[in-house]
Amino acid sequence: MENYRIAVVAGDGVGPEVIAEAVKVLKAVAAADGRFSFTFTEYPWGCEYYLKTGEMMPADGMELLGKNDAILLGAVGYPGVPDHISLRGLLLEIRHGFDQYINLRPVKLLKGAPCPLKDAGPGDIDMTFIRENSEGEYAGSGSWLYRDQPNEVVIQDGVFSRKGCERVIRYAYELARKEKKTLTSVSKANALNYSMVFWDQIFREVGEDYPDVETHSLLVDAAAMFMVKDPKRFQIVVTSNLFGDILTDLGAAISGGMGLAAGANLNPEKRFPSMFEPIHGSAPDIAGKGIADPLASIWTAGQLFDFFGYEEWGGRVVRAIEALLESKECLTPDLGGTASTSECGDAFLRKLLG
Repeated sequence: MENYRIAVVAGDGVGPEVIAEAVKVLKAVAAADGRFSFTFTEYPWGCEYYLKTGEMMPADGMELLGKNDAILLGAVGYPGVPDHISLRGLLLEIRHGFDQYINLRPVKLLKGAPCPLKDAGPGDIDMTFIRENSEGEYAGSGSWLYRDQPNEVVIQDGVFSRKGCERVIRYAYELARKEKKTLTSVSKANALNYSMVFWDQIFREVGEDYPDVETHSLLVDAAAMFMVKDPKRFQIVVTSNLFGDILTDLGAAISGGMGLAAGANLNPEKRFPSMFEPIHGSAPDIAGKGIADPLASIWTAGQLFDFFGYEEWGGRVVRAIEALLESKECLTPDLGGTASTSECGDAFLRKLLG
């Protein structure tokens, strides 16, 4: 039997509540399947840990995480801790340190999920975003000159390497070929005359190896418009770190809300652990009330099954979420129900294993 070591960083706010449901699902599926098991190690890191210690995780945090096969991350953010500290001290530290250069975000409108687009149905919104996750605008390179003086200047560099661009673009081409879907590249080469011209060039170069894949290229502003006006034109989408961050949140808004937004940060070669996280924030206003929506974290658990080669379970997780949404049984308040977080998780397991 294969045993997978999972680091659990539940984080702040509603993070512990929703991650508990993801862990519940992983344990239940492992027991039902019998081919694999999970060993969980919890790490109490995040913003509340920062307020006590002055650091988001201890100095040996990456070493401890590196002993695991995957990481489950809940949510990071807490009043009194600036977002740039929480982001760079934990989330980006893990993404960069473990070379999790693929951010994989499903944008899929499930049956029964709410959608603000009046003419869109489940068959019209079914995208997979491949976001470059290790460099670009989030590389953390730049300068802050002449602080607090009239001539104060800040420089935020965007870092685009051939290796970084090519590997994420090739991953997207491979996925498009495997799934027999179209591939759309999103950039902004008309305004960003170095980084995005470079991106477009590499997209064309890599594309020469995939003549069977139908491709499209869009400027990011046009892509945002078409995601609202004509979302069915998108299947596989590849884009840079910043554009991917923004467009996938738009994707969540049109496909059921942040409570259904799953995400995976992958090191495809498995040289380092990959990290799986629901995309919603820590929601301190509802933390401790037991009403947070666990379905994004459960969907994220489904992505973990996919990554470890148990794609039948990944597919069953998505179908069970859809069945729960259609039945409207045991949904949390964000989806119009009255169920608690744990009640929703239990109802999901009945759909999955019943």
